[in-house]
Amino acid sequence: MLVVDDDPALARAMKINLEARGYRVTTTRDAGSALRAVAELDVDLVLLDLGLPDRDGLEVVAGVRGWSKVPVVVLSARHTTDDKVEALDAGADDYVTKPFEMHELLARIRAALRHSATEPTTLVVEVGDLVVDLRRSTVTRAGEPVRLTPKEWALLEVLARRPGELVTQAELLSEVWGPGYERETHYLRVYLATLRRKLEPQPAQPRYLLTEPGRGYRLDVGAGPDPS
Repeated sequence: MLVVDDDPALARAMKINLEARGYRVTTTRDAGSALRAVAELDVDLVLLDLGLPDRDGLEVVAGVRGWSKVPVVVLSARHTTDDKVEALDAGADDYVTKPFEMHELLARIRAALRHSATEPTTLVVEVGDLVVDLRRSTVTRAGEPVRLTPKEWALLEVLARRPGELVTQAELLSEVWGPGYERETHYLRVYLATLRRKLEPQPAQPRYLLTEPGRGYRLDVGAGPDPS
């Protein structure tokens, strides 16, 4: 379990209480360290304060959700309904307002762990001669790094998180551009075209980034390398 809080006294108290109940606990004090810990350690749950010194905790939630299903329970002194909705919409699994009772927090932890995914998250997706590393936000083609714009990466990331699955046009537009863009399908045509130019051996005859007309797109993990 990872505890992310810049209050050393609170983090230490939580570590003592949680370890007394059998949990293995690592603590960090800022967003950068938290993201590295989630990527490098075997973390089964994150307890996350939103008021971090280097960036807002919501950015940590968004960063983790880019490639991991690890449960995230927010612990914050922000108590308005809007704060809670924003955190949950960003991908948090639960929201506990400070100050809190330890028995309540333990109950929330148990619930989050029960509901967490049992299958390990795929961090690296290989498609033909492409390697998409969701943890490092990188893609290589035949071993060479490919430079993508933020929107191009966001689009590829959504497809790579669901390898082989059809992702609808509305889902892609909502995740990459946000709510309200679900009908802007021309965005997808433009950005898929640029992705194919960068990633496909023959962009006019795509093998990796496939279109299902009128429905959506999929990243075809069954495609082998270019036979030519």
